[in-house]
Amino acid sequence: MKARGAFPSVILALIFCTGLYLPISAQDRYKIAAIGFYNLENLFDLVNDTTINDEDFLPTGSYLWTEDKYKHKQANMAKVIAELGVEKTPDGVAILGVSEVENRFVLEDLVKEPAIAARNYQIVHYNSPDERGIDVGLLYNPKYFRVTASKSLPVLIYQGDERNFTRDVLLVSGVFDGEPIHVMVNHWPSRSGGEKVSEPWRVAAARVCKKACDSLLQQNPNAKFVVMGDLNDDPINNSVKEVLRGKKDKEEVRKGDTFNPFYNLYKKGLGTLAYRDAWSLFDQIILSPAWIQPEVGGYQYFQANVHGPNYMRQQSGQFKGYPFRSYVGAEFQGGYSDHFPTYFYLVKKL
Repeated sequence: MKARGAFPSVILALIFCTGLYLPISAQDRYKIAAIGFYNLENLFDLVNDTTINDEDFLPTGSYLWTEDKYKHKQANMAKVIAELGVEKTPDGVAILGVSEVENRFVLEDLVKEPAIAARNYQIVHYNSPDERGIDVGLLYNPKYFRVTASKSLPVLIYQGDERNFTRDVLLVSGVFDGEPIHVMVNHWPSRSGGEKVSEPWRVAAARVCKKACDSLLQQNPNAKFVVMGDLNDDPINNSVKEVLRGKKDKEEVRKGDTFNPFYNLYKKGLGTLAYRDAWSLFDQIILSPAWIQPEVGGYQYFQANVHGPNYMRQQSGQFKGYPFRSYVGAEFQGGYSDHFPTYFYLVKKL
């Protein structure tokens, strides 16, 4: 862990210019850091794993997935990750949850990409039982974060007597600049078959998170945890609003609630993915109350963002303005992902 002087700082003017309120005086100085999430959209290697359904992403598969395309995809992912949060902290995101990765190997290649290699990102990853073979993972900068424990929480979904396999929830605990924090990385079941038909599966995943959150709060009522991921639901849906009890405003948060800073961004019309000319904000980062209670001390929530610059958007055609993705159908586009990443800033008084 680096000494506290190694962290970027921010003065009062930064707080004022963003229109945010923190109870500070003109003499206060702050450290600032960033935590984010990014759905990497089908980051597969080229090796046939007979235990999963990865045949489409092989050189002979329907996507004609080649070494050149793989390297192009990795470079694109690293370019985006390198940019997240740098407008306020030169180190970018200290912690990044990711989804739609085939295995640890693709993450090992990703963190070696020149655009982010100097950050020395470390990896936490477990294989999930998902039928497509895609997992979630966590990248972290050891300058900021030290892992003390991690585990994979299964999401048990059954249709009759048959289990419907999906992604596990990744729970990582550690020390962030001297503070214990916990991060849950999620990729909840899709809306395949329709939003209402599939809703119980996302509710089940949300309940796995809520149980873990409640356990953390039982151990420490001021526990700082983050629930992040591609939830396949918006902030207004039952899984997020009712099960996780995600509130849109700090003043609404009560015991047992969480704070969802992406709720108000969604209400303003911002999204992370588009479908049939409608935007959704599935990629959320939800916080325990301690992140918005200055009396708790330590890092506090500062600002949430969706990262969708112009180059990450389709420039023409039917899907103009949508996220510029790697494939449309079986045609390689050379883009990034069908999701925009999200991140939030946290600040701490020096």
